[in-house]
Amino acid sequence: MKDNFSTQSSEYARYRPEYPPELFRFLLSIVDQRNVAWDCGTGNGQVAIELARYFDRVKGTDISANQLSQAVPNSQVEYTVQPAESTDFPAQYFDLIVVAQALHWFDLDQFYGEAKRTLVPGGLLVVMGYGLIRTFPEAQEVIDRFYKDITGPYWDPERNIVEQKYRTIPFPFAEIKCPDFVSSYNWTVNHLLGYLGTWSAVVHFKEDKGYDPLSLIEEELKDCWGNKERKVDFPVFMRAGRNI
Repeated sequence: MKDNFSTQSSEYARYRPEYPPELFRFLLSIVDQRNVAWDCGTGNGQVAIELARYFDRVKGTDISANQLSQAVPNSQVEYTVQPAESTDFPAQYFDLIVVAQALHWFDLDQFYGEAKRTLVPGGLLVVMGYGLIRTFPEAQEVIDRFYKDITGPYWDPERNIVEQKYRTIPFPFAEIKCPDFVSSYNWTVNHLLGYLGTWSAVVHFKEDKGYDPLSLIEEELKDCWGNKERKVDFPVFMRAGRNI
């Protein structure tokens, strides 16, 4: 499992999008029991905190102690530093395992084995993520150029798995058909720039070139965005399956 986010954990917590209420309503409609849930690759705990509203207990794990240091405390959530592929959880323990925007960093065979071991019979594995931000055409052109041409060579190969909405990878569970969702926000240009700065490809660019690639588009983006909030959308995808 790769760790691309420890060095920017506070920015990740501040700028990354959350998942829409409709997604959690759908998730709750397909899970059988609400005893114990595992948010695997929890990062700053945003999904774990949401799950705590509905489950008796929630376990949140990540390999990054820096990320977990940004997680919001909750009496129903226990955070621990553990790899996704090998944990100290008991067998047949979880009713639900959620992986949000992290599955592509895992060793899939090992993680699926751990998920099958720790899920109760009929328990649910849900993997989800979001695609490239969408906004109005003038700004979108700048963002697309930044994504493809400037930072493009610095994306990890695993990014392709996200672009394919996790559809091109094995998923050895009894799959349930899931709808797509959208997370929408009104952002200032500074919030947008903060979000773009959390990209793993931006971190890799800085390490290689020695300067921030956002400097190449910042003024252009500010000019077209203006001094106001603008609507942004994140397409959200999900796969879900039962442990049988």
